[in-house]
Parts: sequence; C-alpha cells; structure tokens
Amino acid sequence: MDAPRVRTPPTSPALVAAVVCGAVLVSGCAAGPRPAGSPAAADRHGVATAGRAAELEDDYRDAIRNVLPSVVQIDARDTVGSGVVYDDRGHIVTNAHVVGQEKDFRVTVATGEEPLTAKLVSSYPEQDLAVVRLDRPPEGLKPAVLGDSSDVEVGQIVLAMGSPLGLSGSVTQGIVSATGRTVSESRAGGGTGATIGNMVQTSAAINPGNSGGALVNLDSEVIGIPTLAAADPRLGGSAVPGIGFAIPVSMVRTVADQIVRTGRVTDSGRAALNITGRTVLTDDYRPGGVAVVEATPGGGAAEAGLKPGDIITRIDDTPITTMTSLLEALAPAKPGDEVTVAYTRGGRSLTARVTLGEI
Repeated sequence: MDAPRVRTPPTSPALVAAVVCGAVLVSGCAAGPRPAGSPAAADRHGVATAGRAAELEDDYRDAIRNVLPSVVQIDARDTVGSGVVYDDRGHIVTNAHVVGQEKDFRVTVATGEEPLTAKLVSSYPEQDLAVVRLDRPPEGLKPAVLGDSSDVEVGQIVLAMGSPLGLSGSVTQGIVSATGRTVSESRAGGGTGATIGNMVQTSAAINPGNSGGALVNLDSEVIGIPTLAAADPRLGGSAVPGIGFAIPVSMVRTVADQIVRTGRVTDSGRAALNITGRTVLTDDYRPGGVAVVEATPGGGAAEAGLKPGDIITRIDDTPITTMTSLLEALAPAKPGDEVTVAYTRGGRSLTARVTLGEI
C-alpha cells in the first residue's frame, strides 16, 4: 500500500540469610539482608527497572537519530510514499507501487526543507521495488546502513519509519512477528499484484504512505522495506492493525544493486517453472489447477517433459489451484532448486522432477 531482541535479564533467585541469635542475647544480633519483599528491595528493583527502561529508550532514540535522516518522502502525481537513501549519489529505493507509472518525482530529504526533483531509474513490479535518483543530490545526503536478513529474528524490536498519510518523519514501533511469509499483493489501490516471498511480518503500524520506507532494528540497520498491511475482506478490505509486511533487505540489495549498476534487473533471484499458464476450473466451477499454455523450450518444465495442456495440481506438498497459488508455492524457492510437480494429462496423474529456472 502506498500511502510493507529484547533479552529480559534473568531473575536472580532470592538470597536467603539465616541469622541465629542466642537465647540469652543481651544486645541485638546484627540483621541479615532484608526480605525480598521489603521496601528497600522494592526500591532497588524499581531503580534497576527504570535503568533498563532508560537504556531501551536510549536505543530507540539512537536508532531514530541515525536512520531517520536517510528516510525520505516521495511525492508522485497522485500518491505519496516513502523511500530510503541507498547511496551518496542520490539513488533512493522505494516500492514500485509508490512510483506507479510516473517518471518524475518531488523528494523531501532530511538535509533540506525544499523538495528536490528526482527521476525514475527503473521499476521492478515483480518484486514491488523501484529506484529513483535525485537530479541534484545535496551535500550531507546520508545513505542508510543495510542489515543482514539472516539475523532477523521473531521477537526482535523494530521501528517503521516513513510518511504515513503524508506525515513525514513518522516512527512507529513493534516487533518482528514472523519471517518467511509469502504474500500476494492486490492490484486494487495501485498495487502491483506481485507475489513476494520471505517477507518480514511486523506488528509495527504500517499505514498509507509508509510504503517504501524503512523497517529498522535497534542497531540502526534497515532490515526491510515496509510494503503491505494485511486487509480483511470481511471488513470491506480494511487494514488489520498490527499485521504488516516488509520486503527483506536481502531482496532489496539484489534488486537495487542491479538497477543502480545496469539500469534494470537482469537476475531476479526468483524461481520459475518457465511456463505460461492459466487457472482452470473444475466441473463445479471451482479453481482446479494451472493449465500449461506454453512450456518455454529449454526451461525447467519443458526439460522435465511437461507440455501444453498439462494441468499442474501440486508442487511438492503444496496443492496448486490457481496461478496465484503457483506463484506462492515457488516464492520461497531459488533458481536451481528441484521440486516435484504433480500434473494430469488426458485424465492420467503424473509427476516430474523439475529443476527451477528464473523469472
């Protein structure tokens, strides 16, 4: 949508001190440590808790102070989104659905109040990523530091930075709720319709305008590009609070590096059967598989013996009923991986081992 470790210190066991006094003691014996529930112990616990809270607040402030200058607002003709400064030459990575069909943009950066002009370098809707470049990069332009997708863990505290509803420089916080999600983007509202794998799910609020911004860890590293918020069709397609998705930084690097270097994506890193297909319906008009319209000569499917007219019904253990489900099944895979494809031909059930090619 334009608009996607906290370690709790172990509790030490209470120390119990036994103080034995003589029965005929004249003067009082020295007191041992106060019971854990005493006012002094409570005070010490409160001070320690306040200290940890202050340290966490400092971590938040440091991350915001370090990364927010690298997050920009992108104004297209009809949309407002966000972007992340990719290098000091003025390249900015954002979502493809933020740029849409536009070629020219106004970008508001943290180093100046006046919007700057920028032009599209290239858009890659298949992964909902794009790169624009400032016509005149200002001095002091600060590229973001990109993290490592393999270090992202469930429960990790993250911040979402961007321009929700046009409110530039906004920050929300949450945790990594899950990793490795495969999400299909709607075409409604300007979406690209892409099926994106390995996305980071987060509870940090992602609202219209956050798209293309930064999902950041407390080490001041960008670990994803907020792109989507979950929508509930039972609520008229309204966004579901606390469920947002970000493209992992590994894919951001793969796509943006190629666009910056060559002006386009030549190696998608995404697996494919190398077919043209269409969804077919069963006799009761339910989606029943993907019919092969064309198997690209030399591609994985053709090499494994699939032909036009075959109907794909399963990839490994995943049922295939539509083109979307086929894309979702392949999203986590990589070119060169092998999968078992179940299909029907003339009423017969067959299987084939297919070495995946590339989109």
